Amino acid sequence: MFESNSIIVGLEVGTSKVCAVVSEVNEAGGLAVMGIGQSPSRGVRKGEIVDSTLTSEDIRNAIVEAEQMADAEVRSVFLGVSGSHVRGFNNRAVHPVVSADREIGEEDVKDVLKNAKAINIPPENHVIHVIRQHFSVDGQGGIQQPVGMLGARLEANVHVVHGNFNRLQNAVRVVKGLQLEVEEVVFNGLASALAVLSSEQKELGTLVIDLGAGATEYVVYSDGIVRHSGVLAIGGDHISNDLAYGLKVPLGRAEQLKVSRASAIVEDSLKGQTFSLPSDHGLPERTLNSEHLRRIMVMRLEEMFELIEQDLEKTATMEYLRGGIVLCGGGSNIPEIQRLASRIFQLPATAGKPASVGGITEALEKPEFATCIGLVKFGAFQHRRSRLNQTRSRGWKSTLGQLFRRG
Repeated sequence: MFESNSIIVGLEVGTSKVCAVVSEVNEAGGLAVMGIGQSPSRGVRKGEIVDSTLTSEDIRNAIVEAEQMADAEVRSVFLGVSGSHVRGFNNRAVHPVVSADREIGEEDVKDVLKNAKAINIPPENHVIHVIRQHFSVDGQGGIQQPVGMLGARLEANVHVVHGNFNRLQNAVRVVKGLQLEVEEVVFNGLASALAVLSSEQKELGTLVIDLGAGATEYVVYSDGIVRHSGVLAIGGDHISNDLAYGLKVPLGRAEQLKVSRASAIVEDSLKGQTFSLPSDHGLPERTLNSEHLRRIMVMRLEEMFELIEQDLEKTATMEYLRGGIVLCGGGSNIPEIQRLASRIFQLPATAGKPASVGGITEALEKPEFATCIGLVKFGAFQHRRSRLNQTRSRGWKSTLGQLFRRG
């Protein structure tokens, strides 16, 4: 058994699966995955809980499996959240430096960050993250640490992620109903980016797209900071629905076809090709067109990428992407998906794998574990910060910029 204070647990309650990852932080601050638990997800749609009872059972099953593999007791989790209600935007706040010598102190930084958090969001929404980008002093931008500098006007640029409070609390309440504490709520897209991006990719400018079953999260990094984030309530389940409708087959059979015949490219060789589909009910087998099936899949994937591209164009963040695109999540396993993303965005695209984590190699090799690995990396950062005895008054949200910048 491990010491309970060295255990970090990430919990992702996804549309297709619930995943729990148990990790250990060693004396040197290194992180190793010790256990993984999974359960099919039956009570989640588009990244949000629609049946608390089923979701509770699925979470329990995943936690128990992870505990058994790690030989550790799970008492608290870092909970990943998603959904179409989650939004990200950039905000700037101003604070006048009033000290006699105009030297910026810790209190000035706290005050300007406090002002940055006083944002105008819908009353039913709740701030999930306030992530530092950089500071400006008397118009000089790009400053990471303004304490000790002289100036009359301190500005803070932050990236804010927020979502509907009640919809966020649905997940929190289910977890707490299992006698587990929720240490922090973390946006899945940021967790995935934290897992798969290197410091160099964050500096160059990289778009991370996490292709899930019910939702697709995306995050833009540049110059080491989070520039933009968003969620599409579209994922792999929508491809299955499209196939069921377009091919006139049951949803379960459509899901099987998506897996067995998946590809993000329509090859010329598919023209005129057909395949036989046996019937489940003793009826004559059907003949389906291979090209038609593939086009249905590709059209939905193209739509997903194009919607993200439009959002990046609207927010002027495409110009930052010198490092290209990194794909993760279960959808990134679709053959030729990198090629399609590269064509849509006109940028190089690669598969993302969790980095800087030891332990069970299974979790390091599969892109669908990116969110959970990012959640435990988030938790490990909190653990290290606590060990360094940093003052609680700084608040965890005010230091998120350090976490997401370092990787």
